Amino acid sequence: MKSDFLDELFFSAAFPLPFRVLCLAGLGILGWATNLHGLHLCNIDAAGALDLNNYDGYRLTSPLPTDRRKSGLKEVRQSSQTYRPVYRVFVAYSAWSLFCWLLFRYATKGDIARVDEWKFVPAVAALCLLTVLVCPFPIFYKQERDKFLAAIHRCAFPSPHRVYFSDVVFADIITSFAKVLGDLWLSLCMLLPSGSLLSHPAYDSLTRWILPVIMSIPYAIRLRQCLVEYNSPNNESRRPLFNALKYASSFPVIFLSAAQRIVVSDITALKGEAAAREPWHGEHQLFRLWLLAAAINSLYSFWWDVTNDWGLDLLVPKHNAGTARLTDPPRPLLLPRLHSRSALLKHPADDDVPDDIPHAIAHQERRPHPYGLRQTLLFPLAMYPFAIMVDLVLRLTWSAKLSTHLHAYSEGDLIIFWIELAEVVRRWIWVFLRVEWEIVKEARELDATRSSPSAGRLSAGADVDVDARGGGSRIAMDRVDPMHSIREPIFEHDDFEMVPSDVSGHNSEAG
Repeated sequence: MKSDFLDELFFSAAFPLPFRVLCLAGLGILGWATNLHGLHLCNIDAAGALDLNNYDGYRLTSPLPTDRRKSGLKEVRQSSQTYRPVYRVFVAYSAWSLFCWLLFRYATKGDIARVDEWKFVPAVAALCLLTVLVCPFPIFYKQERDKFLAAIHRCAFPSPHRVYFSDVVFADIITSFAKVLGDLWLSLCMLLPSGSLLSHPAYDSLTRWILPVIMSIPYAIRLRQCLVEYNSPNNESRRPLFNALKYASSFPVIFLSAAQRIVVSDITALKGEAAAREPWHGEHQLFRLWLLAAAINSLYSFWWDVTNDWGLDLLVPKHNAGTARLTDPPRPLLLPRLHSRSALLKHPADDDVPDDIPHAIAHQERRPHPYGLRQTLLFPLAMYPFAIMVDLVLRLTWSAKLSTHLHAYSEGDLIIFWIELAEVVRRWIWVFLRVEWEIVKEARELDATRSSPSAGRLSAGADVDVDARGGGSRIAMDRVDPMHSIREPIFEHDDFEMVPSDVSGHNSEAG
């Protein structure tokens, strides 16, 4: 036991918590870059589905928002122009973080007594990164920084009427960094003059609740997004409400974990300090309640990932697996999928791109598919069972990942770091299948719309206005969003031609 404690102490001295936070944040950047790159290699238009090409300040400028009145869509960039800047951001970020960590290691020379003398090094490293992030000057990848800050702004102050799919994915990614946000708070306390990099700050009656509140913020953001979708006057599904319950179920895990210090105090009073340091306290009611909350949250989240976020049939009842996803009639459209983001506008140079992808997907739906998956699979078959197993195992570590009371034991630092790292990997895999399922759903809805009798017919209230200005044209057309039935105008440049779309940009219910 003593040797394990010394090993953890040397780990904290060699790789302090502030540097571990920087490391995990860097891996998040790398994971996002490889997500975009991998989807591009699989011919999946992630940039279109996530609206990454239509950024303007603190909003998205796809044809969906009602505030887009002044100009048409910008020409869509190549997908490689989306992920390459993220790679460059990661290289610059990791180079600076690595330099600061090597400087810290060289200055301390592995001596535990010198660690706190040089704790200003990680403080300076983090402060410089924060300064660059909010820098208003057009340097250091300002467009990528602005996109990141805009995503945070939209999630923190969302519209009460609309939730974008890109914000759903971003908020879900942030929930995987909830523990890292808690570590960020602990790092700040450690870097204060009264703190130490070798031990966690002491908890008193009030400060013990700061950490769980910080860790709850990402789940509160995602919960609010679900409630906005559910309360939308155009919503006809209870799915956002069930999704909201998933995020609400994480709060008991977090706060019951903070209450485990009461369990430790009671066990210490009854059995002594040695018994209190044991990991199992099944005789205490609060401990059993915490385990129950963690089990419910983990299993419900796993079911939601597989069934709703990935669209797989593994956990769907047999009488629903074959029909539930395909029998819902599409809502009427003014023009089929005129509002789609990426493939709606195609430059004349891109005429060789096929426009029958939805029909190909519909043809695949009539063919048998592997058990527990779905008819349309855009990734190699082996990826799906691997992703399911990884998701199950790492979801079951939820109790440790969201357990604030584990911070009270410095010997848990190494284990917690590996759990946080594994969660980043799990979310990285999740993003691939989440974006894939969104695109598959869009293709199905598009094909169903084309096949419906009402497809291609203008509604009675439709308006078509062609305004020539300097030889150009502007098409302003009222239409109905098939997911939310919001009538909105669409503006286009005359440099593009209208073609059918295979990728849509609508709001998302599952997250």
